[in-house]
Amino acid sequence: MFVVTLTYTAPLDRIDALLPEHVAWLERQYAAGTLLASGRRVPRTGGVLLARAADRAALDALLAEDVFHRAGVAEYQVVEFTASMAGPGLDELLEA
Repeated sequence: MFVVTLTYTAPLDRIDALLPEHVAWLERQYAAGTLLASGRRVPRTGGVLLARAADRAALDALLAEDVFHRAGVAEYQVVEFTASMAGPGLDELLEA
């Protein structure tokens, strides 16, 4: 499992202009089962993704498809971890 933080490198007006395409990309990743959660950072300096992918290379390939990456308006930091504990109702996040 991966935690991905995005940090915007462009003004919010550029981010907002690309947001519909970014949201469409997010929706495709949810439909594929890759994304488990996502949202804006507070304050609004970027975003956070909780993702499941076969490996880091597969995740990197998916992130490269995001319009924020293609337009060069965000930097991505990735942390891989193994979920060994989870709260009630989140058992599907646990890994063997």
